Amino acid sequence: MKMVKSLMLGTAAGFVALTGAQAADLPVKAKAVEYVKICSLYGAGFYYIPGTDTCIRIGGALRIDTSIHGGIYDTPYWQGGNNGAGQFNKDYFQTRSRLNMFLDTRTATEYGVLRTYANLQFDFTRGRENIAGGFVEVDYAFIQFAGFTFGKAVSQFDPQWALAKPYITSGFLAGSNNATGINQLAYTASFGNGVSATISVEDAQPYRTAGVINANQPFALPFTTTLPNYGTVANTFTGNASGGDHVPDIVGNIRVDQAWGSLHFGAAAHEVHGTYYNPTVVGSDSGKPSSTWGYAVTGAFELKNLPTGVGDSLKVEATFANGAAKYVFGGTYDSIGAGRFAVANGNGLTFGYVLDGVYGGTSSANGTGISKSTAWDVSAYYEHYWNPAWRTSVFGSYSQIDYGSGGNTLLLTAINGGIAPPPGVGSTKFAVAQIGTRTAWTPVQNLTLSAEFIYTRLDQNLTGTFGAVVPGYGAAAFPFTLKDASLYNGSVQILRSF
Repeated sequence: MKMVKSLMLGTAAGFVALTGAQAADLPVKAKAVEYVKICSLYGAGFYYIPGTDTCIRIGGALRIDTSIHGGIYDTPYWQGGNNGAGQFNKDYFQTRSRLNMFLDTRTATEYGVLRTYANLQFDFTRGRENIAGGFVEVDYAFIQFAGFTFGKAVSQFDPQWALAKPYITSGFLAGSNNATGINQLAYTASFGNGVSATISVEDAQPYRTAGVINANQPFALPFTTTLPNYGTVANTFTGNASGGDHVPDIVGNIRVDQAWGSLHFGAAAHEVHGTYYNPTVVGSDSGKPSSTWGYAVTGAFELKNLPTGVGDSLKVEATFANGAAKYVFGGTYDSIGAGRFAVANGNGLTFGYVLDGVYGGTSSANGTGISKSTAWDVSAYYEHYWNPAWRTSVFGSYSQIDYGSGGNTLLLTAINGGIAPPPGVGSTKFAVAQIGTRTAWTPVQNLTLSAEFIYTRLDQNLTGTFGAVVPGYGAAAFPFTLKDASLYNGSVQILRSF
């Protein structure tokens, strides 16, 4: 019994000693915890980075897409290859999962707000990645300070609502529409009451340079044997004679942004150049066409809160370009097609080209200058809210490109393997008409389920037949009838924002 008492007393004494030692190690006064503080200067979601006067917002979205009879971005099958040739074993649907993350920081300074912004996309697309693969893309990464914008941002040519068009697709032709940003150096002056003006220099690659054709470098065999080749990377198709960047595009705009909506007027200057007339002759300077300047102009407006309902809006944009075709046929769809549209279905064939210009000749003595293309488009978007949870949009566009009589002859000669085309072939004038609709349901805040349908009409002006081996279509050559084509595609999407 004495032994048990001794053990108990010894243990208690040990606990007392241990407690006393720990108490002696504690500071006299606990250090105050530095809690995260809300920043209300720049809207909801911002908070102060602890220990600084910089506000930060972190957010993003998770989206799941399924495209039907179209590419992964709900783009029509209009750029040739297996999926564009009407094959039985083509992809009837495509799937994609994407995680979007953005980081936005702002600091008030004596020169105004210092802002940094970055937007990253983490994608997995069936048919492009392996089982556990994926890829990362950078849509935006820029710094804004004292009126300047440095880095990858929305082009100053595009209207304020460039990222708020009411559709899912990336394959809707809507003018410049470079929704993934363009590297630029811009300065914006604000005049009050929502009026501002901006001047910028912007990198023409990869979205602004449509390519230039040298008719002395044929990119197909004679007109009755093969279809023009298709590249795998932007502007690398056989026949493209636009090599190297000389100067950036010069872009300017004037904007009005108020509660009723907005107005936008933009203009751009775009340098166009080719290479030598005979670049394949090593060490020989056979002369080259003089560089020239193309241009583009655009006008757009947005009307908000229409009489048809709260939240309803109408957006309209029109663009004209001379020697700057990608300001009309813009967007992110074109990374593989490099400006070529082609649909082979049954015995029918439709194809056309989107280029800045074309030139020909074999030397400086008989070579031609660059014949620039002329392009224009108009697009419109109307969105109606049935109630706070349901909304439907209708959108349409018409885009056209023409090369004039001289450019048409040169382009047909290039397509025909360097041989003058036969009579009655027609014109390389080409147009795309599109109409679509999307309905979206938001059952709870920041969760949207939507479905979309698009009809596309490819309008070409070539006539007769074309004996061709279409890439991915089949091995046997047989004559195709040149005619217009209709395409249908759609998409469903689940989007969770946070």
